[in-house]
Amino acid sequence: MTQQLETPAIRARQHEITSDYLSEIDKHLSDIVEGRATEMFEIKEFADILHIHPTHLSNTIKLTTGHHPCFYFEHKILEAAKSLLEKNEESISAIATRLTYDPSNFTKFFKKFAHTTPKQYREDFLNQQRTEKSEVLTIKTETLTIKNPNSTTNFASLI
Repeated sequence: MTQQLETPAIRARQHEITSDYLSEIDKHLSDIVEGRATEMFEIKEFADILHIHPTHLSNTIKLTTGHHPCFYFEHKILEAAKSLLEKNEESISAIATRLTYDPSNFTKFFKKFAHTTPKQYREDFLNQQRTEKSEVLTIKTETLTIKNPNSTTNFASLI
């Protein structure tokens, strides 16, 4: 009977550890992207922050989610990389350095998880943005013209 009483408490603690780990990943990646940190943490550093053993952290995340801790870390790094690429304010090499990668390893990492290179991802994203802006402009022009069919004013030039 004692074992049954501990099970909900143990599960709650496992979920707390998982939640805290994911929160710490977000904080650390924010620090990396903003330049407040220059080295990427490993599982040991996250375990130290959470005051637990690295093996316990790894086993708990795997048990709770079905994935190893690196799965979430890599996913969040990829999302940060995509966001920086979409902003188009830095070179791919600068983004790689910001995320603590050398450019060739960054490209390998990105391609492994995104199934495309950083350069191709950026180009595809920018082309998609141009296409969407063009479609919005076309729709606005047609809508204004249709709403004012008898007018001699060129509403398309007002946009």
